[in-house]
Amino acid sequence: MARTVADVMTANPATVEASQPVSVAARLMVEQDAGAVIVTDNGKVSGIVTDRDITVRVVAEEKGSDTPVREACSEDVETVGPDTSLEQVVQLMRSAAVRRVPVVEKGTAVGIVSIGDLAIERDSDSALADISAAEGNR
Repeated sequence: MARTVADVMTANPATVEASQPVSVAARLMVEQDAGAVIVTDNGKVSGIVTDRDITVRVVAEEKGSDTPVREACSEDVETVGPDTSLEQVVQLMRSAAVRRVPVVEKGTAVGIVSIGDLAIERDSDSALADISAAEGNR
């Protein structure tokens, strides 16, 4: 049974520099079949951008696909290390009301852990685990 974030995280997550256009982040989401991309500033984790962020902060505001990621992302994001216990990351997600947490070592993203990853590990019979484990729509 998994005990740490390293046991359940998605390793080598997609990242995008904050200065890049949101179209780059969206393309990465398609290529990685992911709903979020970790945002970096000179290689260091500085935020996270989700498909919903792009919809609400760019498309709904009638901004273009060349809008810098920094204008769409959530900054001051909570992070954990790979050796963080699953109980700790669950508590962090609850208290911060987030669904994804970047996994960081020395400021660099090494993974991402999602509520779906935790559902698969902790409650494999749940609807969320079934949905999270299913192949993505293309």
